[in-house]
Amino acid sequence: MREVEDARRCLRSSHRDATRTRDADAMTSDDARAYDHLVKILLVGDSGVGKSSLLARFISDSFDEQGPTVGVDFKLKHVDVDGTRLKLTVWDTAGQERFRTLTSSYYRGAHGVVFVYDVTSRESFENARETWRKEVEMYGTIANSVKIVIGNKIDREDERTVARKEGVAFAKEYGCLFLECSAKTKVRVAEAFDELVKGILDAPGLLVDEVDDGVKLGAYADRAGGGCC
Repeated sequence: MREVEDARRCLRSSHRDATRTRDADAMTSDDARAYDHLVKILLVGDSGVGKSSLLARFISDSFDEQGPTVGVDFKLKHVDVDGTRLKLTVWDTAGQERFRTLTSSYYRGAHGVVFVYDVTSRESFENARETWRKEVEMYGTIANSVKIVIGNKIDREDERTVARKEGVAFAKEYGCLFLECSAKTKVRVAEAFDELVKGILDAPGLLVDEVDDGVKLGAYADRAGGGCC
């Protein structure tokens, strides 16, 4: 019980930090005009596969050997894709089992999902294909959200236990995008997120922005049908 309560406290703290970030960002006078679409992206996968490192590389082009995420981490990034301005909210979820049910609410409204596994860990690959895919299927609320499978840590090629063709087969089976990359050496990290964002922009009806009394709202377009990926 103590471990569960500690986990809940950590999650509440993460949620407060994210709320403060959103509130501070909302205070910017021209924020409503700063982007055309608000996009939510979620990273899922086992603890230790490098989700936080991928996020750091994508957001700030930095790398640091990081410990396990506690609860949920939250980052913002503004990007411009062919003249379309996007405000990305990228959520990094904890991979430990004790946080699994506590972070389920963060699956809701995700336009893009990143399944991350470690190419040197067959267990992380199997869990991405089975456990994490089913988690997204269970808790995700946007049926046509765009998904990408990322095999991380290709800088450790001599320790590889998951062949690239297996990752391709996983992605192909569930209709996901696929790339292998390295957060450490930054090989293809930017390309992976670029492909995901472009896929989100190209998905019909996925992004719906509504204006209510002059306030821009990032509306999530739930659509029936479709599978996990």
